[in-house]
Amino acid sequence: MSDERQMLLEQWLAVVLGERVGPLAPASADASFRRYWRFYDQGRSLIAVDAPPEHEDSARFTRLARAFRTAGLNAPEVLAEDHARGFLVVSDLGSRTYLDMLTAVQAAARDSDQRSAQASAMAASQDDRLYGDAITALIKLQRGLPTDELPVYDAAFLRRELDLFRQWLLAELLQLDLSETEAEDLERLFALLIDNALEQPVVAVHRDFHSRNLMLTDADNPGILDLQDAVAGPLSYDLASLLKDCYIAWPRERVLAWVEVYAEQAQAAGLLSAADRPQLVRWFDLMGAQRHLKAAGIFARLAVRDGKRGYLADLPRTLDYLQALGPLYPVLEPLATLIRQRVVPCLSAR
Repeated sequence: MSDERQMLLEQWLAVVLGERVGPLAPASADASFRRYWRFYDQGRSLIAVDAPPEHEDSARFTRLARAFRTAGLNAPEVLAEDHARGFLVVSDLGSRTYLDMLTAVQAAARDSDQRSAQASAMAASQDDRLYGDAITALIKLQRGLPTDELPVYDAAFLRRELDLFRQWLLAELLQLDLSETEAEDLERLFALLIDNALEQPVVAVHRDFHSRNLMLTDADNPGILDLQDAVAGPLSYDLASLLKDCYIAWPRERVLAWVEVYAEQAQAAGLLSAADRPQLVRWFDLMGAQRHLKAAGIFARLAVRDGKRGYLADLPRTLDYLQALGPLYPVLEPLATLIRQRVVPCLSAR
């Protein structure tokens, strides 16, 4: 945030809170233009949001935050707002992300392999609890957030996201030229992934329901951040975001066990029919492929266009998900081969 915007934000906070606030401390990093600052007011920790109106829609965030809370979700409470200037004050959901906790759990599990089966079981129960809470929250979101005023995740929307992979990762970052066969294979795959998304039940979709946006909270776990891009879209999208996370990965057998936890709750809630349940894993896997292609393109765009090269560290994990699907789904094998034979070596050479 520029010195001028920070000064304007501090002046606004003093007006809306009726006093001069304490120092602002950066609260989190963000891939967007938004900036978050933690401060204290009468002993209470709050978050000031700077969302420049030429780039961000703070009014939409406010509407959705209130809708999430109405649906029973632990989303930030908007306490003050100035949409014209792009300033908000919201409640503080803390600084403990799911990613931090789950990374610690994985480290403990690795250590416990050398100590005892009991310690390993305790570590596993911790992540089962965290993912159980997240799945319960996801069911609340899908049942409780109305979709009638949300943008629709339609074919054109899905296609724009898929094109990020070809434009920003292949062409801009890696400067790879596809052969005619590779380009045709990619086109067929894109069409398949779009069809897979559109054949699913339509629910409210957070779009970034993953470990960096889920906060570990003492009550109503998890806290849910970064909700301003919600849409009406495929049932399995947020499930894939959660369990095929670009920032942390788990063995497939554990992932499928969590998918089954979700399936039980989704069917009981009327979100997933008995007839559709056998298709859920395929929907989930192919939805994950769409998301990882998009994410790989976004990570490349952040690096090339915005100079945020730190996200490139998450590319190998994101591409690994796509490679792993090749043996499971023959239609994805050409993509897995492209990544293995051309993309990964090119990334390694950079």
